[in-house]
Amino acid sequence: MDSTQRTIQLLLKPGQHDGEGQRVAEAAQRHLGLSTGRVQSAALYTVRYPLSGEQLRDFATHCLQDPVLHDVALDEFRHGSDYKSYILVAKLPGVTDDEGISAQNALGDFLNQPLDTHTQHIFSKRLYFLEHELPESSLRRLAEDLLGNKMINRFEVGPIAQIRDYTPRPGGGAESITNTVPLVGLSDEELVKLSKDNLYALNLEEMRAVRDHYVSIQAERQAVGLPQDPTDCELEIIAQTWSEHCKHKEFSAVIKYRDADTGEEFEVDSLFKTYIKNATSEVDRQLRANGNDWLIKVFSDNAGAVRINPESLFVWKVETHNSPSAIDPYGGAITGILGNNRDPLATGIGGARLLFNTNVLCFGNPEFSGTLLSNQLHPRRIFEGVRKGIEDGGNKSGVPTVNGAIVFDDRYAGKPLVYCGTGAVMPMQLAGLDSWEKNIDAQDRIIMAGGRVGKDGIHGATFSSIELDETSPATAVQIGSPITQKLAMDFLILATRRGLIKCSTDNGAGGLSSSIGELATISGGAVVELEKVPLKYPGLRPWEIFVSESQERFSLAVEPSKMAELMALGQEMEVELTDIGYFTSDGSLDVRFDGKSVARIEMEFLHNGVPRKVLEAEWTRSTAQEPALLANLDYTDVLSRLVGSLNICSRESVIRQYDHEVKGRTIIKPLMGATGQAPQDAAVVRFNFESWEGVAVSNGILPRFGDLDAYHMSAGAFDEAVRQIVAVGGKLPNLTYGDGNFWSVNDNFCVPDSVYDPATNPDGKLKLAKLVRMCQALRDATAAYCIPLTSGKDSMKNDFKADGVKISVPPTVLYSMTAKIQDVRRTITSDFKQADDVVYLLGETYDELGGSEFYQLFGELGANVPKVRFEEAKALYTLMGQANDNGLIQSCHDLSDGGLAVALAEATFGHGFGADVELPATGLGLSAQLFSESHSRFVATVAPEDVVAFEQHFGARATCLGVVTQDGQLTVRHNGQTVISASTAALRHEWTNGPVNRIIGFGQHEAAQ
Repeated sequence: MDSTQRTIQLLLKPGQHDGEGQRVAEAAQRHLGLSTGRVQSAALYTVRYPLSGEQLRDFATHCLQDPVLHDVALDEFRHGSDYKSYILVAKLPGVTDDEGISAQNALGDFLNQPLDTHTQHIFSKRLYFLEHELPESSLRRLAEDLLGNKMINRFEVGPIAQIRDYTPRPGGGAESITNTVPLVGLSDEELVKLSKDNLYALNLEEMRAVRDHYVSIQAERQAVGLPQDPTDCELEIIAQTWSEHCKHKEFSAVIKYRDADTGEEFEVDSLFKTYIKNATSEVDRQLRANGNDWLIKVFSDNAGAVRINPESLFVWKVETHNSPSAIDPYGGAITGILGNNRDPLATGIGGARLLFNTNVLCFGNPEFSGTLLSNQLHPRRIFEGVRKGIEDGGNKSGVPTVNGAIVFDDRYAGKPLVYCGTGAVMPMQLAGLDSWEKNIDAQDRIIMAGGRVGKDGIHGATFSSIELDETSPATAVQIGSPITQKLAMDFLILATRRGLIKCSTDNGAGGLSSSIGELATISGGAVVELEKVPLKYPGLRPWEIFVSESQERFSLAVEPSKMAELMALGQEMEVELTDIGYFTSDGSLDVRFDGKSVARIEMEFLHNGVPRKVLEAEWTRSTAQEPALLANLDYTDVLSRLVGSLNICSRESVIRQYDHEVKGRTIIKPLMGATGQAPQDAAVVRFNFESWEGVAVSNGILPRFGDLDAYHMSAGAFDEAVRQIVAVGGKLPNLTYGDGNFWSVNDNFCVPDSVYDPATNPDGKLKLAKLVRMCQALRDATAAYCIPLTSGKDSMKNDFKADGVKISVPPTVLYSMTAKIQDVRRTITSDFKQADDVVYLLGETYDELGGSEFYQLFGELGANVPKVRFEEAKALYTLMGQANDNGLIQSCHDLSDGGLAVALAEATFGHGFGADVELPATGLGLSAQLFSESHSRFVATVAPEDVVAFEQHFGARATCLGVVTQDGQLTVRHNGQTVISASTAALRHEWTNGPVNRIIGFGQHEAAQ
């Protein structure tokens, strides 16, 4: 037996296409200006386990090699003779190595003997051979920027004749150093500098509050042997807990609002309480008064929960991962997905089964050709990295990504917005207890489950609470391992069914500091023993262990009597469980290392001691004017340009990278029809295979309207999400007594810095006023439709500053909406189904081209922003639900970007039909009729035999436009004159080959015939 270190290399056979190598070469040229020539990629496995040469070869060929694709090289680095440089990407000690662990499990099966799972024997790596000879500095830049992350990867680079291998050797433990941080005697300037230098993200008033608190408790601390000054660990815990990310300080602030045009003034006592919590409480009251008691848990846990039926709950959460995605797009996005998955998983007792993911992404123009600021990544690179992160986070977890949206605007070029949503299903009862409740008693054990702790993710919560600049730390980005999380997820589901866990929460922002700090509020305190926490890397200090946001971890509350059974289950399911302390009722969070206290903070001060902000908001109306466009526009050309424009064109190249059908429950997919290219309005997912109940999922986001009026932008986004669900067959809630028709909404506000400062943020008052108006619209929309908010998030510092330039996102709100579908077989898709069906416009069109994609084509903004007329909209949506119950609708597509003309075109994409349409004489201008983006409208088709019943049902709310045709032509007439005449195949070609598919490298697509 040979006990030396051995290697197995898998390289593609001659003639096989090396897609990864090609992507690396293209990305190096595009993002770094490096000419690599051809790039050959290979997988490398290092084996530290005694195997004979025959065993090594058989293991490689039977367990690792794809015989169609791969050749195998043992104990050598094989490559083409004309390659000059190499890059080896390995993992640092302790980093989760999913591929290596999977190979090790395969080796155990191959040898038919168990291998010690706590000792790593097989390590996976990637090798890249480059045709051109590049200097080591260029190779290292390519490796660090595009092939890995310095926080988790070790890179070896150089001439191909001097290949250096690297295999990690774990070792070492924590560095038991805790320092005190003197605050007494510091000037205001020194306090602010201390906060900035240590990334506390606390303002002067907050730093003063911390200092004054420690002065007031010096005697008590001295009595228990604690230093008078706070420790570094205590300040980090306070900074994390008080961060904007965790405490939502601006949504809790007192805001003095003034309308500069009318002189009106009023005070808002917390945006959250006034416009979100109170609005939902009123909706809940109305629901319960009408026999609808399905609203179970809102705002008080990781995710909201509503009742599906007497046996099960639907759990729903959407969050953002903006700042990390700006620095490390792949790492930011994959941890956004995995982190958001953990929210429903760890709601209540825990153990919900994940049903679907959804993602909404806002990027700068990926075809940007200007000069980047220091440390600013190109929007295309952010786009590609985020897309890949979402793919790996969702696909490798076995969770379908069922829909989403991508919005482009130059103002997202500094900081992208990355929204991640997850829906899940949980039993109403777990081991005889209400599944949504969290209960903890003193002496219950604190168990950390899942991944280990490293430096990745340190300061994530505080870092996300400030604007980005050229010095923003890469350590704030967590590193995700979907395989580790999948194991932990399966364990959690089984453990909760067996009654082994009292409750759980995820380790997200703030890590153990946040999760234990929050759970300890239930019992009244906790003692944490940090030396027991398993680490990824050596050398972490106690405060780093406590606030690190390393991924795939849960904190569990477990009764001492259940510990043995729980630990045995963890070992059986290969999930690392560590007992790191216990809950108390003494009112303090006591954090220790090797028996010595490194932090002891009163729970009351930690959670309620943050000073409340008082902010100023001042609203000034937009002075934009309607533009004067050219007369006699070629509307066929305009429509062709619109369907191929950046914000309307196909996203198929992105959609096809995601598995939207895993689990086999996705009923309405992102693209459908015979061509597989008809875009749909909302996803529909079946809950299980025992009934036809399901859930519709939609997203409303309209940031460009906020340039005209933030109220109408917010109202429109809410209405967009509602009408997308109505379009697929959803019904509004509470229309009849006890209908049980749940709706569950997550609101996610992402705005630039809105705190006024005359020097650094002179327009802060206006930006805050926009936020107030956005919240007012949300309150009005929830009341109008009787639709409750169940969870949400705010991200307040979405700015990037470097080289004296600041890029701020437009104030943006996303409404992620779900609604129960009683019978998924009765849902509707957007595509025209058959020739001779009659085409109708449902709802009314107004002269509302302001902020439209039509105006965007001409570089104009306009003034007439679309407005939601809630009463009329609700009446139409009610009629829609009734019509669908009666089987009157063959297809339905909501009108949004591009208005009526684009909706008609998209409805033809599914089967290649055409349409012959005559616009009504309404007095509106032709451009407004075709391209206005007025809300609350649909294009629907009706079978000829149902026309009479349909028109009687809708009355004046339905306008007959024409018929579906077999000829594949879209013809639109106005006053007897043809204004659009286009081949629907040609329109689909423009749509399919738009910039998004070109950017992702999807290739040229011909419209299917």
